[in-house]
Amino acid sequence: MGTRYIPSPALLTDLYQLTMAYGYWKVGMAEHRAVFHLFFRKNPFKGGYAIAAGLSAAVSLLERWQYSSDDLAYLAGLTGNDGQPLFEQGFLDYLRDTPLGIDVDALPEGTAAFPHQPLMRLSGPLIQCQLLETPLLTILNFQTLIATKSSRICRAAAGESVLEFGLRRAQGVDGGLSASRAAYIGGCNATSNVLAGKLYDIPVKGTHAHSWVMAFDTERAAFEAYASAMPNNCVFLVDTYDTVEGVRTAVEVGTALRERGYEMVGIRLDSGDLAALSQAARTILDEGGFPDAAVVASDSLDEHRIAELKSRGSCITVWGVGTNLTTAKDQPALGGVYKLAAIAAPGKPWAYRIKLSEHPIKVSNPGIQQIRRYTDDDGRFIGDQIFEVDQGADHTLESLAHPGSTTEIPTSAHSTDLLEPIYRAGEKVWEEPSIHAIRERAAEQLSLLPPDVVTGKADYPVGLSPALSTLKAALMAAARRS
Repeated sequence: MGTRYIPSPALLTDLYQLTMAYGYWKVGMAEHRAVFHLFFRKNPFKGGYAIAAGLSAAVSLLERWQYSSDDLAYLAGLTGNDGQPLFEQGFLDYLRDTPLGIDVDALPEGTAAFPHQPLMRLSGPLIQCQLLETPLLTILNFQTLIATKSSRICRAAAGESVLEFGLRRAQGVDGGLSASRAAYIGGCNATSNVLAGKLYDIPVKGTHAHSWVMAFDTERAAFEAYASAMPNNCVFLVDTYDTVEGVRTAVEVGTALRERGYEMVGIRLDSGDLAALSQAARTILDEGGFPDAAVVASDSLDEHRIAELKSRGSCITVWGVGTNLTTAKDQPALGGVYKLAAIAAPGKPWAYRIKLSEHPIKVSNPGIQQIRRYTDDDGRFIGDQIFEVDQGADHTLESLAHPGSTTEIPTSAHSTDLLEPIYRAGEKVWEEPSIHAIRERAAEQLSLLPPDVVTGKADYPVGLSPALSTLKAALMAAARRS
């Protein structure tokens, strides 16, 4: 979690969160309770699903969320347009002295998620819920995006090994670490990022770069030196000069390596026509007595290029994916949002809230929401319902993607409520699973989705309960009358 490098993460927020918090305190709303939901409106990459990720990092932030004396001194020095302090000392004392008192419920990492479903629900003191908006969006938006991209790339690789190689192109240190973690959750087998390997228990892979070959007088001398130094880690990068000749040299050095009792792991291609070169490399490797040597490829790969290369009969069996994965180059932001859904003054019942828009997709859902996932007897996913917890769920999904359309869930279907308790009254009640269990969950979730949803050819059925739909319509009408 990148936030572990920030001694006190409470200022990892936008200024307007603090100015709103100050405003709530100033007008006497410090004791109001609120409910916020964090969700996204469209599946990323024009696909059919997302993979929820980032919860562990979010919990790490919550565990250390407090205002240090340095933080408060900094805030005390901020001024408004008149040159006077932006915040009163009493508000800063409130920030210092008020312990975290929120409830948090969230989708487990690795869960298949869909538009408008809460990835996280926060309830508790209005000021605290408001202040946590930006950091939680920062964490969950990015890791969910990268985990989803990773799952798409790994699906295109069809069971072949995918390595995440993107650290040098990542958006900073935290971007690189978060991306490595999320990519592993999404299905990557290993990362080149050694710090991520240490921090998150992710397998690490890597051998040598072009500079190693160029540091020697000949390619053969470079391969022989590497084989001498690291005989148990030999994947030779063969395209520094002439790729086909490089493969032949690798076979010769690999033969000598075998005589010493070691086996060449494979060769790597990093440029050129990867399909044709991989076929040529496979022939040379097989004829040279190395049928088990891997053909590894890198060079601007993503799910689309991998699919194209496989359609051309490439012999690549290990895919090194860097920039396009770590930066989610074709869609560099998830677009997740964080919306108020209910508020209550001390001793008063919840008052539900809704945000209107000219665009139906941007009209928020009110109430304290939960997600119920329906499955058949084999555990395969049928559809999800977003319902208000005080109203309960039923078996009719009122579509958000297609207003007026409904889906009926068989009464015999099994069901699970997806949002799980993480914090209660500011205390963690959640036990973090291993990253390997999260990765396995992500793979299992995809296996249980309808195939056309996984490929993006069909929408997964997600809808509101009729009761929540009725509540939403009433609030929309009342808001437009006001």
